[in-house]
Amino acid sequence: MKQTPLQELIEVLKIHRDTAFEKEKMCGAEAKSYYEGRAIAFEDAISFAEFHLEKEKEVMCEFAYKCRNIMAADELAINHWYDKTFNAEEK
Repeated sequence: MKQTPLQELIEVLKIHRDTAFEKEKMCGAEAKSYYEGRAIAFEDAISFAEFHLEKEKEVMCEFAYKCRNIMAADELAINHWYDKTFNAEEK
């Protein structure tokens, strides 16, 4: 099943979090707090990203709705709606 970029990011963050927890278990006291802090930071990032998955879905559905009548070959029109929907022109 295909994942959105946000879902892919969450999976990568989980790998980094799990790696930090594993390294925390293997290290001495000084490095242990470092890896524990990393793991907690990754956990916070995961929670933040997961919280925004529903918003991502809403935005993607809105974009699809705007483009529903555009021919797939009309790349210029799709790009226009993409820029308007995601404020790409301001970045």
